[in-house]
Amino acid sequence: MKWQKILTAGLLAATLSVAGVAGAAPLQDGESIQMWLGSAPGSEDVSFHNKITERSQDPAQHDRMMTDIDVPELIAHVPAQPNGTALIVGPGGGYARVVMDKESDEVADWLNPQGVTVFILRYRLPSNEHKNRLDVSLEDGQRAMRIVRAHAKDWNIDPERIGIMGFSAGGHMASSVCTNYDRKVYEPVDDIDQVSARPNFSILGYPVISMLPQYAHTGTKKRLLGLNPSKTDEQKYSSELHVTAQTPPAFIFCAADDDVVPPINSIRYFRALRKQGVEAELHIFRHGGHGFGLGHKLTSSTRDWTHDCEGWLRDLGLIQ
Repeated sequence: MKWQKILTAGLLAATLSVAGVAGAAPLQDGESIQMWLGSAPGSEDVSFHNKITERSQDPAQHDRMMTDIDVPELIAHVPAQPNGTALIVGPGGGYARVVMDKESDEVADWLNPQGVTVFILRYRLPSNEHKNRLDVSLEDGQRAMRIVRAHAKDWNIDPERIGIMGFSAGGHMASSVCTNYDRKVYEPVDDIDQVSARPNFSILGYPVISMLPQYAHTGTKKRLLGLNPSKTDEQKYSSELHVTAQTPPAFIFCAADDDVVPPINSIRYFRALRKQGVEAELHIFRHGGHGFGLGHKLTSSTRDWTHDCEGWLRDLGLIQ
């Protein structure tokens, strides 16, 4: 698994700073990329710092999560032969945590052999007391897109082939970037913030999309909007209501028996995309529940979703 390589790289290599785009060093596999110059916007005065908790009782099988994130980061997974396509991945966790082993390194193990450069985004959580907590995940998603695009030449990436992927609540972060890539949610901190944050494509796994009462995942909504949100906020943070003709194409997948995030979230986003003439593909598998990812929870129904997604990526010219 990639986590071993990342741990070694983290011990041996200094964290890459995003300061100064010109002449950036070549990207190293397992490299941790500092996303902000100093403190992240709105997190200057928080009293917590990235906490890692191991949930597995099996020393050979990690199941870590990160909470209390004040310093978001990008972890790079560099293929042996980059093909120019890059993907930023937001793991799930219901906006209470960001899982570190599921829905993250597995994506790199899948797509690196296809030539795709993968960046795992450990984004800040609205459940923490940041000054602008409702938008911190969107801020980090926008900034991640800008960093990768700004460094595209140095990192063997085509700036027009950078996508974003999200699972569950990470899907809400990712779809928010897709529909709000040009919304100003923080003050520019350097030249990188002049670069477009629009993804060129998106992959959404059993995503949280809507904050409307009849569709929302209760836990994610509560952690984002609180117990008594206004109708204005429910609409503002419902991605399906902000789709335009410029929203990136999407590959969306979920299971019909998902009893955590209702599949109607995926359906509503797909319908909104098609209404605007945006290319989209939706797969609703017969059974698989929630959080099947690429791991041991795959069923006979869901095990082929990566194959289907590869076909979609080929159609878009993103892999061979």
